[in-house]
Amino acid sequence: MMEILHCTVNGRPVEVGYDLRESLLDTLRDRLGLTSVKRGCEVGECGACTVLVDGVAIDSCIYLTCWAEGKHILTVEGLQGENGELTEIQRAFIEEAAVQCGFCTPGIILSAVEIVGTGRTYTREELRKLISGHLCRCTGYQNILNAVEKAVNVCNGYVGEKQG
Repeated sequence: MMEILHCTVNGRPVEVGYDLRESLLDTLRDRLGLTSVKRGCEVGECGACTVLVDGVAIDSCIYLTCWAEGKHILTVEGLQGENGELTEIQRAFIEEAAVQCGFCTPGIILSAVEIVGTGRTYTREELRKLISGHLCRCTGYQNILNAVEKAVNVCNGYVGEKQG
């Protein structure tokens, strides 16, 4: 049975048909063409499908589309500026060489958006725990952790030495 979802995706109002059993991952990728939302484990363990729903990072593979009714959803496609400019968070990932194959990157960047959005500063260990829900098979996590730490510091105005 088909239903109609009414929500905001990447700042734009959306009405889209979906099957009642459909995950938000399927709706975003297959119906709206937002391919930054990756299909990984499909059980909420790898973080590749992470999106923000009302500012909170969720695994869209285990989040039913019907739960998104009236919500604000953000994917990586919604981060770029009007002229395609990157955010400070995206620049931090590039500057810290935190991207290799790129499969996990959109989900981790969205978690970083949530982390930065708190306005808090974090210890390196706290950041490690906050991104622990993401599986990366390429980088060994050091550069990802460096990028998240840099993004938090740059976006929240902290200027200091990098913690090791």
